[in-house]
Amino acid sequence: MNITTAYASGRLTIGLVGELDHHAARETMQSITELLDAYLPRECALDLAGLRFMDSSGIALIVRLNRKMRDLGGRVWIENPGTQTRRVLEAAGIERLVQVAAIGGTT
Repeated sequence: MNITTAYASGRLTIGLVGELDHHAARETMQSITELLDAYLPRECALDLAGLRFMDSSGIALIVRLNRKMRDLGGRVWIENPGTQTRRVLEAAGIERLVQVAAIGGTT
C-alpha cells in the first residue's frame, strides 16, 4: 500500500494506491493517524482512485478515520472509488456515515 498526500488551506487529501486488505489496513491506519496528528486538518479527502482492491478492512479504516476527524472537529469524505471499491462501500452502507464523490464529482 502506498499513500500520497497533499495539504492546502486546512484540507488534507490522502490517496491510497494498491490493495487495502487486512494485511495492509493496520499499517495504513497508523500512517493516516500520523498524518492527521501532523497536519490537524479541518477537512480530509480520502482519494481511492488508486485502489485495485478493498475488502471490509477498508470499511473499518474509513470508520476509524471518520471518528478521528470528528474528534478533531473536522469532516472526512471519500473521492474517486473504482468499481470494485464502490461495490464494497455500497454493500456496507458507508454513504450513511461518510459522503462519497465520484470522479469529477462534488463533495
